[in-house]
Amino acid sequence: MGLLGIITFFPPLLLVLMIMNGVKNRVVGEELTFDENYFVIYSQDHFVRLRGGLEVQLSLDHDSGLYRKKIFRYFQMKLKLPSRASPGVVTTFYLHSNLDNDSGAHDEIDFEFLGTEGPEHILQTNIFANDTGGREQRLRLWFDPTLTFHSYSILWNSHQIVLFIDEIPIRVFKNHTSIGGRYPSQAMVVMGSIWNGEAWASGGKKVDWSQAPFQANYKGFVILGCPFGNRCDSEALEWNSGRQWQLNPRQQELYEDVKRTYVYYDYCSNPTGRELYKECQFE
Repeated sequence: MGLLGIITFFPPLLLVLMIMNGVKNRVVGEELTFDENYFVIYSQDHFVRLRGGLEVQLSLDHDSGLYRKKIFRYFQMKLKLPSRASPGVVTTFYLHSNLDNDSGAHDEIDFEFLGTEGPEHILQTNIFANDTGGREQRLRLWFDPTLTFHSYSILWNSHQIVLFIDEIPIRVFKNHTSIGGRYPSQAMVVMGSIWNGEAWASGGKKVDWSQAPFQANYKGFVILGCPFGNRCDSEALEWNSGRQWQLNPRQQELYEDVKRTYVYYDYCSNPTGRELYKECQFE
């Protein structure tokens, strides 16, 4: 059975979803309820089941907390972001290897949606590989993520990490350890959060707490992966098959369009990034 718990932080305020051993995997066309893979330990007052548990809502106010869960190697969640004016509020879906020391060396793969007054909506992605990160990219979303649910996915195998929005690749991170690069290799938990990121996320704008609670909705509680502790690197598994080692021609075309049209910051585009990160040689 999964595990879902909440731990209070201040600052920042944080609310996180997590997956653990014994989860039910995805079946095509099947829609699972929250409780088939997760359960709540405490702080029930910031967690609401909707549509019979097919959807949940996490709320950020001055008493919010943290949720958790463990799994391996393909992850997808459907999110709808807070609809109110939300500068300083950060909504996330991400993987993390170390729950006890967020500031130290660890592996992490992030979707971070930066709060806004609209109409522009910004997504920041970041990757940590047994270090403290710094591999940020930012893009302008081509849709309003507050109006309806969109799918956000992470493919992670020994050859590449691909981040998708609605099946469109928006970031590719290749395994360049052969030339001295770093690559996430630790078992990670999958998490979703809403928290106070006003210190960095909104150009100095503070969270307007008169707009609280800020509510992020999550659904799609299905998994394509294997539980923590199992071998997950067989090429017989879908996420490790040869066709997942690189983008197919149509995916590559879509990815190039995203980079050309919507990405406006890439860590490899500045001198520090090119100096610090080996993979920037290939960008």
